[in-house]
Amino acid sequence: MSEKIDLSNFVLDEDDEFMNANQRAYFRAKLNAWKNDILREARETLDHLAEESANHPDLADRASSETDRAIELRARDRQRKLISKIDAALQRLDEGTYGYCEETGEPIGLKRLDARPIATLSIEAQERHERREKVYRDE
Repeated sequence: MSEKIDLSNFVLDEDDEFMNANQRAYFRAKLNAWKNDILREARETLDHLAEESANHPDLADRASSETDRAIELRARDRQRKLISKIDAALQRLDEGTYGYCEETGEPIGLKRLDARPIATLSIEAQERHERREKVYRDE
């Protein structure tokens, strides 16, 4: 197994044993890179907000700045929640349960995991979950 996985060149092969050592290393690298990008963006946002805290003499400029700040903080809150999902996925990797549907126990599938590395449900289980959600929401 290669400790350092080159995310740009690694090819997931559906014919390989599911969640073999290389696939686990690939997803660990992908999740950690995603988390590091989010944390870097959060630091940049905090730096930007600190610089931006200057008082604006014009009310319209101040209102616009406050709106931008609120949008930025809301986006960071969503990303904070995403980090906890990434951490949970990394924990599942450590436990050996990563890549398996929480509902059925079946493999989620490499294409789905590559597109959404924090996925916890297979496509079929996710569709059932969304249909149930829609039914209860429409009542």
